[in-house]
Amino acid sequence: MLIVFGGLPATGKTTIARELARRIGAVHVRIDSIEYALDQSGRLQGAMEDAGYRAAYAIADDNLRLGLRVVADSVNPLPITREAWRDVARRTGCEIVEIEVVCSDPEVHRRRLETRPIEFPGWTLTWQAVVDRDYDPWDREPIVLDTARTGAGENVAKVCELLGARFG
Repeated sequence: MLIVFGGLPATGKTTIARELARRIGAVHVRIDSIEYALDQSGRLQGAMEDAGYRAAYAIADDNLRLGLRVVADSVNPLPITREAWRDVARRTGCEIVEIEVVCSDPEVHRRRLETRPIEFPGWTLTWQAVVDRDYDPWDREPIVLDTARTGAGENVAKVCELLGARFG
């Protein structure tokens, strides 16, 4: 099973994705970690573009072919990135579950962004950058988690319940 998370930065995606992966024994594939490693390697010339996503698709594909569950964690902002995850699922013959994480309260969202610990030294993100980010509406109905008033534990429990109901 491939579980794909998407949503703007600081909505709570990674917190939920990590805990879900831990609970169900899945591989957690995080674009930010891949892109940071690529950036720190000093090997990229120019913009990151889709390099991190392409690496993540390959890592997910490898692990799904081993029979492992994969939780993919990325902004996943465009139809082309979402379709690429669906292609991974088709190629590996596995089920895909798409989850969009939102924070419907802009004040809560901004506070999360501005107070979260820095995981990647040298990488900072401003509220304006989040507001200005390209993020297209989904072309299919994902599971939507609104983290404005619910914690990670409650959202992980909801996803586990939905997965159980959907896949037994």
